[in-house]
Amino acid sequence: MAQVSNRAGKWILFAVLIIVAAAVLFPILVVFMNSFKGQLYITSQPFKFPTFKPTPDHMEEPSEAFPYGRFVPGEDATFAGITNYTRGLVQIKFFQSFGWSLWITIASVCGILICTSMLAWFITRVKNWFTTIIYFALTVSMIVPFQMVMFTMSRFANILHLDNPWGIIVLYVGFGCGMATFMFAGFIKSIPLALEEAAMIDGAGPVRTFFQVVLPMLKSTAITLAILQTMWVWNDYLLPYLTLPSTQRTIPVAIQSLRGSYGAVNWGAMMAMLVLAMLPVIIFFLACQKYIIKGVLAGAVKG
Repeated sequence: MAQVSNRAGKWILFAVLIIVAAAVLFPILVVFMNSFKGQLYITSQPFKFPTFKPTPDHMEEPSEAFPYGRFVPGEDATFAGITNYTRGLVQIKFFQSFGWSLWITIASVCGILICTSMLAWFITRVKNWFTTIIYFALTVSMIVPFQMVMFTMSRFANILHLDNPWGIIVLYVGFGCGMATFMFAGFIKSIPLALEEAAMIDGAGPVRTFFQVVLPMLKSTAITLAILQTMWVWNDYLLPYLTLPSTQRTIPVAIQSLRGSYGAVNWGAMMAMLVLAMLPVIIFFLACQKYIIKGVLAGAVKG
């Protein structure tokens, strides 16, 4: 009886996961389908697959409602080829925006990982009132939404000349240090202190001990954080929109510019650019997904 209930539970869980996966993948499928449609058909037939050849006109057979039959016009082909992609690449200067997004994402994620791993090691090994305050301040910062501080932040970014592709990296490191420090600190607490003491006995200083002993053991947590932070920075719209000039736009801001005046939207080009914007993150996620659960569990060993 218990075995039957276990099987039933597994099938129910499997069905729930299938439904959740379908709910997540369906919007992506809709965007992908519409990226190959003509502008008029995206709004009139958003959930239909593109058709490659027109449907011919035909005459229906006579019926009670139409004794002499009825002429039914065919539909035009909705497939637009790669027109939406070529137009979108030119209109938003995709490769220029891609370069800025790539630079900001890589530099920000590297800065977050290096700074927060060293900070987590320091506040974990040095126990005093100062490190305790820092730890709890960073923990509290995780629950503060960005919208509460965005106007003050954008003003200070302007005053401190951080409203550029180099200064925004400092802002991302500041906003991303809360969760990263929390996860690194949780894992570092599980590392035996004897390993670091042995390295110091052999003559290694604090910097060498961290980079040669501690940092290699943080690999799984660092990869997990790299995935999460990459998805956040790459897809972020609000912070680049508030701080970066119009000549140095990231991909989300550039795609949003396809919205014209009076509500006019170039839906075809927007759908095509959304597909291209998703590809790098999807590829990166699929390449590193096996480290996510391992890193999260490792960081939650001790609080």
